Amino acid sequence: MTDRKSRRANVSKRLARIEGQVRGLSRMIEEDRYCIDVLTQVKAVQAALKKVEGELLKDHADHCLAAAVASDDQVERERKVAELVALLLKKA
Repeated sequence: MTDRKSRRANVSKRLARIEGQVRGLSRMIEEDRYCIDVLTQVKAVQAALKKVEGELLKDHADHCLAAAVASDDQVERERKVAELVALLLKKA
């Protein structure tokens, strides 16, 4: 299992790469690049964001949810689960 600090550092690196990709997309638009090339890069950014989302979900499950489940606080456990379910059901 990856520790939280390492996972967060990985997420930060991924976000920095995504930031660069988005700046590249802006340049492509300014340069009036071929639509399919721009769309291909948009898909790449979306895929990278999905990976970040997955890492953050793992982190939440490993730490926040695990702590709530291990606690004696039934209300907190239910709140954490409901919070996650609501997020997963949310439309983009």
